[in-house]
Amino acid sequence: MDKGFENLDDIFNITEPVVEVTTTSSEIVKDPEPESPKDDTKNDYEFTRAKYYQILEKGTEALDSALEVAQSSDHPRAYEVVGQLLKHNADIADKLLDLQKKMKDLKQEEVTKASTTITNNSLFVGSTAELQKLLKNQNNDK
Repeated sequence: MDKGFENLDDIFNITEPVVEVTTTSSEIVKDPEPESPKDDTKNDYEFTRAKYYQILEKGTEALDSALEVAQSSDHPRAYEVVGQLLKHNADIADKLLDLQKKMKDLKQEEVTKASTTITNNSLFVGSTAELQKLLKNQNNDK
């Protein structure tokens, strides 16, 4: 201990507690891997969306406070700040819409990747006479 406090320890009859330090092996625990990239995308989307909503809420609170200050002071700079906060909140709302559009595009992209398209091109190679015989035989079979 410091020299200045040794005398106080004696006066108050305090002994320094013995602290035992034990070391344990610590393993680094990794976040569980998402089951698929789709889950990772969904988690990122939900996280980003929640953050945008938090920013909008805080921006609205700040806007209300700044508007009160601007109205009470009638100072041009205060109104300028209110205008900037309005623009910032509108930009965040626009980013929310962009996020929705991006998520929709990702879902659409996954659907197009998952679907398989089969194109069958039937082509008759032969003379006109052979084609007429083929068609005549089909009519006779019916």
